[in-house]
Amino acid sequence: MMEKKSKGIKKIAVVGAGTMGSGIAQLCAQAGFETVLFDVLKEAVMKGSKLIRYNLSIGVEKQKISEEEKEKILSRIKISHDFNDLKADVIIEAIIENLELKSELFTKLAAINKDDSIFCTNTSSIPITKIAENISHPQRVVGMHFFNPAHLMKLVEIVSGKFTSKENAQTIYKLAIKLGKEPVMVNDAPGFIVNRIGKLFHTEPLKILEEKIASVETIDSLLIASGFKMGPFRLIDLIGVDANLNVTKSLYELFNFNSKFKPSNLQQQMVDDGLLGKKTGKGFYQY
Repeated sequence: MMEKKSKGIKKIAVVGAGTMGSGIAQLCAQAGFETVLFDVLKEAVMKGSKLIRYNLSIGVEKQKISEEEKEKILSRIKISHDFNDLKADVIIEAIIENLELKSELFTKLAAINKDDSIFCTNTSSIPITKIAENISHPQRVVGMHFFNPAHLMKLVEIVSGKFTSKENAQTIYKLAIKLGKEPVMVNDAPGFIVNRIGKLFHTEPLKILEEKIASVETIDSLLIASGFKMGPFRLIDLIGVDANLNVTKSLYELFNFNSKFKPSNLQQQMVDDGLLGKKTGKGFYQY
């Protein structure tokens, strides 16, 4: 069984240049790692690169980093839509919540990488064991669940599946610390910890809205007044109405269609209408 020591990590590749993937790539480059940000679509990887530059410019404005530091960080990031560039010590996947696509991706990555490369999945709901079971050297597959926005949120869940080795999980735990995060070790289970609890923060407010008990603004205001930094509908808009719905559907199935995780018909209608939240300019709020 091959393992990788944290001190041996020099290059990290991130697959998926959306909001989450670009945020993770930014973190890796800020921590001093040679970083590849990959997406199959050239337009997506260019958009991800622009988002990183924007985030770093905000950092300069707030005097958290200097202009010189910003340029050094950017110099460590290579953007690519060439799959052959995904040869690295650690590869972090941040693509759509789909088991088949994630498994297919890791199978392809295994064919071009060394046996001791560690594959991390940013899945928020799919069991790590299911993703790893058909991958060569499955002990190297580790859950590394970031929270949105990845470059700001401190928590990262390090998830060990049935095959994940303790050494590889520990390596990724240490990597998360180096990225400036506060990681927690979690065993594989539907929704892990945060989404299992946090999903009810979304599903119950949606039920209240569908039953016309209160408005979006009222529900958000009440929860903010109760101590939450952001209301559930603002949060769904930030995450993406579609991404949030996909996680709900996954948990609903994994928990044997338990009614407390039942997806919202209203949310499905919004996705069908293209109202996906902040990224499209309109969701529960107008942007």
